[in-house]
Amino acid sequence: MNNQPKPLIVIIEDDNDLATVIATHLELAGMQSQICNEAAHATRYLKSNFANLLLLDVHLPDSTGFALMDDLRKSGINTPVIFLTGENAELKKVKALDMGGDDYITKPFSYPELIARINAVLRRAETINDSKITQNATTTDEPFSFCGAEVNPQRLEVQFPDGAAESIGRKELGIFSYLAAHPNSVLTRKNLIHSVWGIHADVRSRSLDQYIVKIRDLYKRHDLTLDAFRTVHGVGYIYDIEDSAPEV
Repeated sequence: MNNQPKPLIVIIEDDNDLATVIATHLELAGMQSQICNEAAHATRYLKSNFANLLLLDVHLPDSTGFALMDDLRKSGINTPVIFLTGENAELKKVKALDMGGDDYITKPFSYPELIARINAVLRRAETINDSKITQNATTTDEPFSFCGAEVNPQRLEVQFPDGAAESIGRKELGIFSYLAAHPNSVLTRKNLIHSVWGIHADVRSRSLDQYIVKIRDLYKRHDLTLDAFRTVHGVGYIYDIEDSAPEV
């Protein structure tokens, strides 16, 4: 028996009859579906639910598929997207792919082809995520400096000036990566949690604080200060790289 969870495909299509037919074919192919007839409905749904793939119509009653995808990406929702449209204009196809869309299908289409393309995108998404160890960090990222030490994502290690290297966990790497990518700005606990654990993660601030304590203890063992990494009480943290520059 196959115990693998069925992939959830969100159908964002204003033609309800077409959306219902697509949903029926997805179900026959062993997938789940959720129909959203407007961009606003899709946004609300995706902010509180995980989906494996979006089938996104270019023309929607309250927006465009392009604008919706752009809004979702800015919100940290990076679900793979297959655009659906009745237009065969090459310019639209190029725009869809340049924006980061994973495929583009012109209506009318055959349902066996649609299912095959969905499966192809799902397979690619699995491969891409093989190296991802948190929402914001992968084992293929380049090493980077943080408060006088070098963080190496490829080895899940921190190399200290005293010559010692210490292993770190996935979440510590995610925290290091997020802070290093957002210097000199106050970062809320909520944004940090969503960036490392995922937007739908049920993680409390206390859990985050425990990881921060582990990072501080790690540096303390090697006589390095984290003066540039400060708590902003009641809000979150700031990594102020100007404070970490040596005095001259």
